[in-house]
Amino acid sequence: MTEQTRPSERRSAARTIRRVAPYLWPQDEPWVKVRVVLSLMFLLVARFVSVATPFLYKAAVDALGGHARGDGWLLALGAVGLTVAYGAARLGAIGFNEARDAIFVRVGQGAIRKLALETFTHIHRLSMRYHITRKTGGLSRVIERGVKGVDFLLRFLLLSVGPLVIELTLVTIIFAVVFDWRYAAVVAVTIWLYVTFTFKVTEWRVGIRRKMNEQDTDANQKAIDSLLNFETVKYFGAEAREAARYDKAMAGYEDAAVRTGLSLSFLNFGQGLIITIGLVIVMVMAAMGVQAGKLTVGDFVMVNAYMIQITLPLNFLGTVYREIRQALVDMGEMFDLLGQPAEVVDRPGAEALNVAGGEIVLDRVSFGYEAARGILKDVSLTVGAGQTVAIVGPSGSGKSTIGRLLFRFYDVTGGALRIDGQDVREISQHSLHDAIGVVPQDTVLFNDTILYNIAYGRPEARREELIAAAKAAKIHDFIMTLPEGYETKVGERGLKLSGGEKQRVGIARTLLKNPPILLLDEATSALDTQTERDIQESLKAMGKGRTVITIAHRLSTIADADRIVVLEAGRILEAGTHDELLARGGRYAAMWERQSAEGDGADASVPGPGVGPEGEEESENARPFYGKYQAVPKS
Repeated sequence: MTEQTRPSERRSAARTIRRVAPYLWPQDEPWVKVRVVLSLMFLLVARFVSVATPFLYKAAVDALGGHARGDGWLLALGAVGLTVAYGAARLGAIGFNEARDAIFVRVGQGAIRKLALETFTHIHRLSMRYHITRKTGGLSRVIERGVKGVDFLLRFLLLSVGPLVIELTLVTIIFAVVFDWRYAAVVAVTIWLYVTFTFKVTEWRVGIRRKMNEQDTDANQKAIDSLLNFETVKYFGAEAREAARYDKAMAGYEDAAVRTGLSLSFLNFGQGLIITIGLVIVMVMAAMGVQAGKLTVGDFVMVNAYMIQITLPLNFLGTVYREIRQALVDMGEMFDLLGQPAEVVDRPGAEALNVAGGEIVLDRVSFGYEAARGILKDVSLTVGAGQTVAIVGPSGSGKSTIGRLLFRFYDVTGGALRIDGQDVREISQHSLHDAIGVVPQDTVLFNDTILYNIAYGRPEARREELIAAAKAAKIHDFIMTLPEGYETKVGERGLKLSGGEKQRVGIARTLLKNPPILLLDEATSALDTQTERDIQESLKAMGKGRTVITIAHRLSTIADADRIVVLEAGRILEAGTHDELLARGGRYAAMWERQSAEGDGADASVPGPGVGPEGEEESENARPFYGKYQAVPKS
């Protein structure tokens, strides 16, 4: 670490400790304060008992050697009694330490839980813009490392380093009072040299250790990359090449690991040398005092006992210092994350969205993900209550952006977006999200059961409502063919299901939510033609009685929409019904003709408005969802 970075790092460490402190001394939880106070009391008692123990050891040695001086209870106990008292004192020190840990553990774990929950909740508040620029794995690691850092800091800084400082101070005072200032000076200088040497060498070792970790990460990444691309490696006969890459990375790790091992040996030897020199000097001074008749053999033993007593915890100082530094860095990253402001927030006193019909109005809306690059430019669009409006256009035209603005992942930079006359910026996000159901292009499922994933739309729904939603989405019969039925695990991101099956589960989930407004964001573009036809029936059923915005690539899926809007370069080029736009011979007609020629546009499978190949059966299974969106009562 350079001298320039030290002040900033110290400021960061101080900030981190200040941020943690309120969790250990919360104003609204008196019981936590009581536990903290009791823990500190037990800590102090344990230290006093610990530093008093060698006095009993000294008295026992003197009694056995016939050199006991003075009278009172020490002489009355005798050698055996003093030995028992010595053992009881040691046991008492251990007991008080364990009592301290037992009392404090709930305080520490409570602080960790609150911090983890606060960070997790804050991450969900952050905007879409933030999340698409960060790796999910990286965010989870920030939380994981930060929480572990808090745990380590509490355990070692408060329960190890703090007691060590108290004990070293008390031992130095005892040496000055019981013996003389020279003993205290030797102990103080020994501790100072030991701590200084440990910190300096540990700083040097941190850089070596960081290099070793980087090489380890590099080797691990190359191994994983090669294994994930196993087939490609085989196709090109590159086994030897991959092994060479991996070995090169491991060679770097080997060199850094050797340097780490050598530096550790140097650290351990240096620590041992300093403490041994200090120990020998103090012991020689005590031995000379015994020979001069100023000290007893018990005094000599007590000096040795104190030096050994402070040596053991000092041996871990390098490791503790390094880990505390790392914990402060990890916690600093977590607090940086907590300090990241949310881009989209509710305004003070924001009211809940009141959906009367579901009319959506884009009033001269402009928006860009970056200030220099506009996506939507002065777009005005009205989707009447209960209407289905399709938005089509080339990639990058701004179709999906309208959906993100509707759900308020972002705020418009110009104009306004209103639902039933209410500006979405003026209402609470929770009520807005409750009112909108989304079926995305790629439905992502939780690594849980089918039942859990469908019930995610409305967790309090009754099982019969859930099954009704599954039937309406044409997924119930498939589920019943599975050995575990609705309890079947879908795997990570739903990978155990096909694309069509995942989409149907997503549709069922949205049906169960039963929202007044639907956003279908290219919900079938990634599916094969037959699966798309089947799912299209479910989507049409789902749209009955609701306001629907469909963002589509395949024009055959939106031919029966009430209105079709053609978007290009962030502007509306034309709008009308399917027939009107074809008759106009403009951009939409050209797109339709091209897709038809490619076999992806108008074909015999395009159903008429509200009719599917299995119309009657569809109507019977999905009837609860055909009417107004209130048709499914919420339990």
